[in-house]
Amino acid sequence: MNLPWAEPYRIKTIEPIRRSTRAERESWIGSAKYNLFNLRSEQVYVDLITDSGTGAMSSAQWAEMMLGDESYAGATSYYKLKETIETVFGFPYFLPTHQGRAAENVLFSAMIGSGPESGKGLIIPGNSHFDTTKGHIEFRGAHAVDCTIDEAFDTQVEHPFKGNVDLKKLDAALSRKDVKAPLCLVTITCNSSGGQPVSMANLREVSALCRQYKVPVFFDSARFAENAYFIKTRESGYADKSIPAIVKEMFSYADGCTMSSKKDGIVNIGGFIGFRSQEAWRKASTFNIMFEGFNTYGGMAGRDMGALSVGLREACELDYLESRVGQVAYLGQRLTDYGIAVQRPYGGHAIFVDAKKFLPKVPKEEFQAQTLGVELYLEAGVRGVEIGALLADRDPDTHENRYPALELLRLAIPRRVYTNAHMDYVAAALANVKERADGIRRGYRVAWEAPIMRHFTVELTPAK
Repeated sequence: MNLPWAEPYRIKTIEPIRRSTRAERESWIGSAKYNLFNLRSEQVYVDLITDSGTGAMSSAQWAEMMLGDESYAGATSYYKLKETIETVFGFPYFLPTHQGRAAENVLFSAMIGSGPESGKGLIIPGNSHFDTTKGHIEFRGAHAVDCTIDEAFDTQVEHPFKGNVDLKKLDAALSRKDVKAPLCLVTITCNSSGGQPVSMANLREVSALCRQYKVPVFFDSARFAENAYFIKTRESGYADKSIPAIVKEMFSYADGCTMSSKKDGIVNIGGFIGFRSQEAWRKASTFNIMFEGFNTYGGMAGRDMGALSVGLREACELDYLESRVGQVAYLGQRLTDYGIAVQRPYGGHAIFVDAKKFLPKVPKEEFQAQTLGVELYLEAGVRGVEIGALLADRDPDTHENRYPALELLRLAIPRRVYTNAHMDYVAAALANVKERADGIRRGYRVAWEAPIMRHFTVELTPAK
């Protein structure tokens, strides 16, 4: 008899949460201008808006917090993190930053330029760039070119590596004579396509193609360990390899990486940029000192660097990854059992609900995924996040709304925080919304928006 799955940890501390009433939630979401980001945390029962910085640290990480060296220069904690990054990723040079978008800001300032017009005539090809990534690119006047395989844009197609880069699309982008690519950015796992992994074979092929064009390859590696787990479990030839060995091979195909350590670093704050080239590291160091801090702290406290040095290693433990990815799959299967269409196969950090299929009568101009997110919150106090037209923002040239191929409601699961009973609750809540979905025919209109990355602060009003 096979033993049932169980979490590879014991719970030592708990944080109380409160279930609210429907009337309370109706008042709160109205005051929040129907933007789930504007809700106070105590107004949310199960919070799946992000897995970024919301995980629970281990006892070993908390112990490291007490050993933090807060020296401005040359802190012991910095060297602990430096050793871990070289061991795990193979990069001899790195810059700490306070989080992932800060790492992007420093890297793109060094490789594209820091001004709003510095990226004119430049493209950054890759697989479905995330919102902050695209924002940094487009702010500089460059263009993000999505080269993801077509299978990623059909939620019901079963493909083990929907995060893969289409080599023909990438070759077409790199061979253009009218623009230049200062780098290619591959996101592992690919958040915007549904937390989908990239295969080792694809990473190898992307690296080889970019070398032909003399274009460096960087990984957005926020969820690198989850990507390695999928390679181990889905790709031929890797079943018997350890997660650390798979990670080391993955990053051997990259010239560098950005990292939001709030994901697979399992810390509440922090990030870094890894480099293979000392020259690239030195160039980026100028911007890191300007924007983040001296190179041995870069916007991070010593205690957080210490906790991250432990978290990066813990993220590579197979027992942890089986538990982590297993819980995501558990929620995915519960939703599938209720007849709810989600991105398949289930990804590494979140379940992505297909809002187009869930709310087909809501016009795309009224933001189907955002509408579904509001309905789920009203139903049960569960907060997800829209990955759709609001996030896609406006076209930087035409200023028209962009309507992506996928309209998704992302339910991102924090690491080591919720139990499967919470997943059952979330699934049942969505099932209740599905029962009345036929009557949901109107969504929301924009009342106010920022000129870039609008979804964080947008104010909405119900469509009439």
